[in-house]
Amino acid sequence: MNLALFGAGRIGKIHANNVAVLANVNLKYIIDVDHASAETLAKRYQAKSVDTTTALHDHSINGVIIASPTNTHANLIVQAALANKAIFCEKPIDLSIERVKECLQIIQQQDALCVIGFNRRFDPQFTQLKQAINQGKVGQIQQICITSRDPSPPPIEYITHSGGIFRDMMIHDLDMARWLLDEEPCEVYANASCIIDPALGDQGDVDSAMVILKTPSGKLCQISNSRATTYGYDQRIEVLGNRGMLQANNNTATNLCFSGDTGVIHEKPLHFFLERYADAYRLELAHFVHALQEKNISSTPNAYDGLQALKLANAALISLKKNVAVKL
Repeated sequence: MNLALFGAGRIGKIHANNVAVLANVNLKYIIDVDHASAETLAKRYQAKSVDTTTALHDHSINGVIIASPTNTHANLIVQAALANKAIFCEKPIDLSIERVKECLQIIQQQDALCVIGFNRRFDPQFTQLKQAINQGKVGQIQQICITSRDPSPPPIEYITHSGGIFRDMMIHDLDMARWLLDEEPCEVYANASCIIDPALGDQGDVDSAMVILKTPSGKLCQISNSRATTYGYDQRIEVLGNRGMLQANNNTATNLCFSGDTGVIHEKPLHFFLERYADAYRLELAHFVHALQEKNISSTPNAYDGLQALKLANAALISLKKNVAVKL
């Protein structure tokens, strides 16, 4: 199986390394507007640095991995689908709902496999949480609390094209909410502040946000985001039902805990998302390759999941601006 990778940046390097450890899978091409970066990464994995046309017109290429900037995702999805390539694309598909719908239509017309990089669905701890919910451990879900806090704000130059905290950062949590609730939210209420880094506010973004989702059956989900913590990458989920509660807590480097006369000391959470979700990145790509091998075009998370998460993110942004709950 031959794959082409679009994007030789931070996430592209993660995917390239994960392709390299998969059996019977070859990274044939790497494409990036920064030719030097593409050449360097290609040399490391015995691939070739080529242009988009060359990669997509090569009939030996079975699938593409899109890890380039957000504003390139939709065009590359369309081109890949029309070239009959399977697609793995980082989130979001696009910042425009209409453009995402256009992509979804073409994907469906071409019967293309398109997996979206909501990697948290593949985190081993969160996978076990989902399985426990499905097994009825907590009974009927009443509330879900999702905490997602970064150790530090991203660079300002990243913020300018990211789409903001709801469409860039919280979109992962919104997808997790849909996945765990197993019911589409019908109401979104958001509130937020810029109290960590005024420079983010200058770009029209916020750094501290909370959202409450409500489903038609009355389930509630509260999502808490922060752009900065003093203690590491804070990733926790709590699910409350009529039979009990499930908790997925932070990952630490080890399970060591010191107890002494001054108190009990646990290790801090892992520092960054590349450490915390290393397994998830590996497993989501293995999932994509397996779906490609099995020709399973209905594999999830797919473009429809990308559309629904973006709708929730946009609703949260509208709610914040208008200070009202937005009905969906």
